[in-house]
Amino acid sequence: MRVIAIGSRVFITSFKLAGVQGIKADSPAEALSEINKIGGANDVGLVLLSDDIGKKIRYNLTDIRTRRPIPLIFELPSPGSTKENVDYRALLKQILGV
Repeated sequence: MRVIAIGSRVFITSFKLAGVQGIKADSPAEALSEINKIGGANDVGLVLLSDDIGKKIRYNLTDIRTRRPIPLIFELPSPGSTKENVDYRALLKQILGV
């Protein structure tokens, strides 16, 4: 299974140095489009998404996560971002529809 990083040029460069494929996305809409394209690939197991893009499309990501458990979409801090607390309980309730 492959790992793909999606985000700004700076975000994906560090992953490319580690051998991870990177897709540059300048906007949340572009990132969402790329994630939808990746969803059809059977060989992608993990998508690492820059959190500055992810927080703007979080509702869409939750919808994708409920329909397709694989690939796992995981948000990572982008360079220069601040620490943000995530309410995983609320996220899980939204995914489960509770």
